[in-house]
Amino acid sequence: MTNLKINIDKLEGFVSKETINEFEAQLILHQGTLLNKTGLGNDFLGWIALPDEIDESMLSSIEQDAINIRNKADIFVVIGIGGSYLGARAVIEALQHNFSGLLNKNERKSPFVVYAGNNISEDYLSDLLDILDKYDYVLTVVSKSGTTTEPAIAFRILRRHLEKKYGKDEARKRIIAITDKSKGALKGLAHNEGYKTYVVPDDVGGRYSVLTPVGLLPVAVAGFDIRKFIEGAKAMKQLVTTAKTIDENPAFMYAAARNALYTSGKPIEIMVNYQPSLVYITEWWKQLYGESEGKLNRGIFPAGVSFTTDLHSMGQYIQEGLRVIFETVLRVEKPRRELSVPSETDDSDGLNFVAGKRIFEVNQKAELGTLLAHVDGQVPNIIISIPEVNENNLGELLYFYEFACALSGYLLEVNPFDQPGVEAYKKNMFALLGKPGFEQQTEKLLKLLE
Repeated sequence: MTNLKINIDKLEGFVSKETINEFEAQLILHQGTLLNKTGLGNDFLGWIALPDEIDESMLSSIEQDAINIRNKADIFVVIGIGGSYLGARAVIEALQHNFSGLLNKNERKSPFVVYAGNNISEDYLSDLLDILDKYDYVLTVVSKSGTTTEPAIAFRILRRHLEKKYGKDEARKRIIAITDKSKGALKGLAHNEGYKTYVVPDDVGGRYSVLTPVGLLPVAVAGFDIRKFIEGAKAMKQLVTTAKTIDENPAFMYAAARNALYTSGKPIEIMVNYQPSLVYITEWWKQLYGESEGKLNRGIFPAGVSFTTDLHSMGQYIQEGLRVIFETVLRVEKPRRELSVPSETDDSDGLNFVAGKRIFEVNQKAELGTLLAHVDGQVPNIIISIPEVNENNLGELLYFYEFACALSGYLLEVNPFDQPGVEAYKKNMFALLGKPGFEQQTEKLLKLLE
């Protein structure tokens, strides 16, 4: 039994239920292709079985490491880019206090998690070093190869900082490497230096890795229950890998609905949330779908907005711009906290009509009003809802997105598990930086820049 629900009622008038149901036979076929590992990218399907196959000894080790880190660190640095950090960040920021960074460690009861290696900003890294000078910290570096430019630069800098701050022996105890089982620069360094290591399975790509140590270690260090997270994913796996109809299988319904909209002339999907803590769920989703589907000059473009904030900016375009978009609303049925609008005697701001109402109720009505306005403005809406934000429901949600993404990629006839286009910028960057072996490309690019 799962808690996640999906509603496509607001697609009526845009695509018919019959059109959506026409995808069912293909989806049953693709479900089998995924489970039997006979389709494109079949060497990267290890994520499917993760909820059922996560090793108990590894889980216990992660939980013990999390306890040790909480006892010795004020800050936990996660070094990684793309799927090497987005899944963990999505879960942590959804679950933690919105102002966790301003709480002291006793109030948080866990280190404050920060991120590095997801950009090449000199100011960002310098500012991070200012903070790490003042607090005790531990870091994890996440990379299969150890040579991805952004995290490799950050790790080189932070490793030196750790060694200078604590000495080499203690620094080694404050580094955990999450990397390849047997090969790569980071694996070699971890072996030589004696770092604690966890493995990124060979058959799990970065954007599908949140249920590996890549996601589980940071989430545990942040103080959240990774076993409940896994249980949620396990319940969703059981549903989406067995249900054979669109009405029963939420991954079928989502993949079918978005592809029906795509073929009807809606190539842009906007993920909508109404809670600031869910922003990184959207960011994780954008990477998952953008990197999985954007190939062969096809694919649905994933964008994101945070309402009601963005109703005062992007809301105008969504309401009256080009009619090439649809929205998927991530709805939360119940907040964690309670707060009501107070009454004022003079009512100078005219808000007494909502006095006594919960802030959540006001937000709900904003959501419903926006939904109706956008549908009226020819923007169809899909609604994905969870009862509340907790570890179990997030496990369901992320696994649902993963499985639906794989199905959707196969509907588009692309390989949802590779990312060949990501290499283009790297080759140009290496050439412009003068990396050995790129001399011809360097000459070509410099001529283009003249």
